[in-house]
Amino acid sequence: MSLQGIQIGLALTGSHCTIDQVFPQIQRLITAGAVITPIISPAVDLNDTRFGEARVVKNRLQESTGRTIIQNIIDAEPVGPQKLFDLIIVAPCTGNTLAKLANGITDTTVLMAVKSHLRNQRPVLLAIATNDGLGLNARNIGVLLVAKNIFIVPFGQDDPILKPNSLMSKMDLLFPAAESALRREQLQPLLVSHEL
Repeated sequence: MSLQGIQIGLALTGSHCTIDQVFPQIQRLITAGAVITPIISPAVDLNDTRFGEARVVKNRLQESTGRTIIQNIIDAEPVGPQKLFDLIIVAPCTGNTLAKLANGITDTTVLMAVKSHLRNQRPVLLAIATNDGLGLNARNIGVLLVAKNIFIVPFGQDDPILKPNSLMSKMDLLFPAAESALRREQLQPLLVSHEL
């Protein structure tokens, strides 16, 4: 499937240790012809962490996409009414974002963009990155697995010994998962093994 001209909202949430893995996937999508508009949660917008400064992440996003970042709820609200995107990808998608999405809570830029986009019955692709995917967030993943127009990048336990509840999507599967989501199909197999 060609992604030429496909409009994608690429939403980053606060799994700061995972953000570097997303940038090569952004480039793959752009190389395939997609137009990427970045959307960021407050955690990405405001927090400097041991994994990098917020300013650096935002500059890198703007430079790689050439587009203005959607950084607040007010700017995210028109996503649905104006039908801005063919697909929204949330990568990384934290447990916090998973829980709020599964329970209809819309209190961040990313959640507003997703809610607004879903009103048009358009696909959303989630790339999970959560330390409690097999803990309290397991039920939220279950809710989202059966939700209409929600698709998930195949995932597995990234560190079953030291973090047995942790789940991580395989970011190198983001591109084929995006192609599948645009066809309204879940990329299979959904459960994958991480190299240990």
